[in-house]
Amino acid sequence: MLLIAIVAGTLLAGIGSVWLAALLGFGLLARYTQHMLSLAAGALMATAFMNLLPEAFESSIEAHDLFLTLLVGLVFFFLLDKAELWHHGHEHHQDAGTHTHNAHNAHNVHNAHDHHDHHAHGPQPGSWAVLTGDSVHCFGDGILIASAFIANMHLGAIAALAVLAHEVPHHMGDLMVLRSGSNSKRMALVKVSLAGAVTTLGGLTGYWLVDQLRGYLPYFLVIASSSFIYVALADLIPQLQKRLTLAQTVAQVVWLLLGMVLVMLVSSLAHGH
Repeated sequence: MLLIAIVAGTLLAGIGSVWLAALLGFGLLARYTQHMLSLAAGALMATAFMNLLPEAFESSIEAHDLFLTLLVGLVFFFLLDKAELWHHGHEHHQDAGTHTHNAHNAHNVHNAHDHHDHHAHGPQPGSWAVLTGDSVHCFGDGILIASAFIANMHLGAIAALAVLAHEVPHHMGDLMVLRSGSNSKRMALVKVSLAGAVTTLGGLTGYWLVDQLRGYLPYFLVIASSSFIYVALADLIPQLQKRLTLAQTVAQVVWLLLGMVLVMLVSSLAHGH
C-alpha cells in the first residue's frame, strides 16, 4: 500500500504538473509567450535562490563544498551547451560539403543555412540544461515525497500536492524554452513529461534507499539550482533584452517579479503545511 501511494503521488506531482503547465502555457496563456518567458525567468531564479539553495545550505555540509558544486554545475551546463551547438553546426557543415562542388559557395550556403536552421529548428541554448536540471530536481522531489509518505501517509499526500503546485511554473518555463527551440509543442511536452517521470524513479529509489541517499540530497539541490540559474541568465534573460516601449518594459518587469512572487508564495504555503 505504501509503495502504491508513493508511485501515485510521484506520478501526480511529476507528470501532472507538466500537463497542467502545458494547459496554461500552450492553451490559456499561449498568446502571452514573451510574458511567459519573463514569468519563467523569475520563477527559475526564485526557485534557485529562495528555495533550493537555502534548503541545501541548511544541511551539515560545508558551504565551501556546496558553492564548489554550484560553480561546477554552471560550468558543466555551459560546456554541455557548447558541445551541443558544436555538434549541431558540424552536422550542417558535412551536409553542405556533400551537396555542392563550389567550396566558396558551399561555405556561404552553409553559413546562411546553419544560421537559419539554428534559429528555426536547432536546439536552443539551455534546452539540455533544462532537461538535465529538471530530471535532477524531479529525482530529488521523488525522494522527498517518498520520505514524507514513509513518515506519514497524510504528510505524503500533502507533500505530493505541494510539489505539483511548486513545479507548475518551472515546467512552464521548461516548455517555453524547448518550444522555442524545436517549434514542436508535442516534442516539448514529451521531453518535459519524461523528465517529470523521473520523480517516480526518485520515489522508488527513496522507498528502498531513503536513509542512504538523504545525505546526498543537498548536492542534488545545488546541481538543480545551477541548471535553473544558468537557463534563466544564459537563455531566457537574453531573449528579454530588447529595446521596448516603456509600457512593454514595465509589463516585462511585472511578469518577472510575478514569477518570483508565485514561487515564494507556493513555497511559503508548502512550508506552512
